[in-house]
Amino acid sequence: MAGDMKYKKVAYYPGCALEGSGHAYNRSTKAVGKELGLDLVEIKNWNCCGAMEVKNIDPKIQTYLSARNLSITEEMGFDTVMAPCNGCYHNLKKAEYDLDHDETSKEVNNRLSSKAGHKTYEAGKVETIHALDWIKKSIGEDGIRERVKNSLQGIKVANYYGCMYTRPRHIFPEKDQGPGSESTSKPHYMDDILAAAGAENVDFPLKTACCGGAHTLSDSDTSTKLVLNILTAAEACGADVVATECPTCHTGLEMHQIRAEKVLGRKTNIKILYFTQLLGMALGLSAKKVGVNENFSDARSLLKEKGLG
Repeated sequence: MAGDMKYKKVAYYPGCALEGSGHAYNRSTKAVGKELGLDLVEIKNWNCCGAMEVKNIDPKIQTYLSARNLSITEEMGFDTVMAPCNGCYHNLKKAEYDLDHDETSKEVNNRLSSKAGHKTYEAGKVETIHALDWIKKSIGEDGIRERVKNSLQGIKVANYYGCMYTRPRHIFPEKDQGPGSESTSKPHYMDDILAAAGAENVDFPLKTACCGGAHTLSDSDTSTKLVLNILTAAEACGADVVATECPTCHTGLEMHQIRAEKVLGRKTNIKILYFTQLLGMALGLSAKKVGVNENFSDARSLLKEKGLG
């Protein structure tokens, strides 16, 4: 698969989590991009997309918050924005859909944009992509194979996409479009990327199961049980590592892995790494360069054992 020049240089929307608990994802995403010769230009003066909280108060305001980021992207001269967080990616895509299909959302966006003094975003001006789309479409599997310096051979990976990467299906019209497109029922972009880097992907049935991230504070026990299901299933499939592509999912898996042992007496040994960390090390970057030392899940011994320390 040849790379698409359109995605070589894109606007970058890190979102709030990547400046906090997901800093290692931010670090590794930027490091991988640089190593692959891709250019990320961070959106100026970006704001929170509304995350999971604002929609419970007023979903139209959440649409506006995401639309403002799309408006800034357009004003910067970009027609593509990359959001590596599933929540941010989902919210920007949902805002695009709502502004194209819901008159009330459009009216609220027009009114608040005017009041805030910036250009009103109109649907169809900017394409939102995920970090997986960005690498898959700009470099492709062949491009990754050509650049691998330290193969991930010998590492068995359970690729965990989380629930917001594919749901609800109607806000992702580019998916399920036949050969080459991403699937909402059986996503494979992360599998494709890491396989190209040499990893062995296990057949993991819970790749889009919910980790309970939205309920971590309100119902920790439920979140812990959901995460435990994911981790025990990954271990049962023979995986060494769960690869993630969302900071909320990643933090949830790490935190509730610890909590499951302390509260439920259920210990799992599987390690949790961002897919960009695995890819970065395959490209020759050090574990420290991609922020492995920042993870709560300590995978350093495993990585050294596999020749990636």
